[in-house]
Amino acid sequence: MTVQTHRTAIVEDQSTVGAGTRIWHHAHVRSGARIGQDCNVGKNVYIDSGVRIGSRVKIQNNVSVYRGVSICDDVFIGPSVVFTNDLRPRARSTGWSVMPTLVKTGASIGANATILCGIEIGENAMVAAGAVVTRTVHPYELVVGNPATRHGWVCACGVVLSRCQARPTSITCSSCSKQAEAAPK
Repeated sequence: MTVQTHRTAIVEDQSTVGAGTRIWHHAHVRSGARIGQDCNVGKNVYIDSGVRIGSRVKIQNNVSVYRGVSICDDVFIGPSVVFTNDLRPRARSTGWSVMPTLVKTGASIGANATILCGIEIGENAMVAAGAVVTRTVHPYELVVGNPATRHGWVCACGVVLSRCQARPTSITCSSCSKQAEAAPK
């Protein structure tokens, strides 16, 4: 399998793109970025230098992934999601400090969400569309709003298991019939 790159996309030298990955119209992958196998990078996506993206990741149109962000395997990133990387940005700053952000395996981030730097989005967590994430999101946690707060828990298949604040102890998913893992507090 080969990499498919649209003729209008820019993939700079010294970047690494895995087999089977597709990069669409006007996307820009900076030198030093690493993208795994079988990913889909949508139209107008910007992937900064030093960004690490796992395999089977789907990045929808108009997403900005800045330096300091690491995305694990099987992550979904909806249209127009923005990641930040500096807690005190100033146009004329000389003291830029890139804060790392980690999105763990299987997480989903909804359209137009903003992810502040220095946090972690846990395994199979779900961030609702339009959410502004200012804190770490636990595995299997569903967060919504501005600022994003816990709205419940989700299964690895994406179905909402519980809309309560407390973690579920033992729930069988109504969609995939799997026994849900206990989520952290």
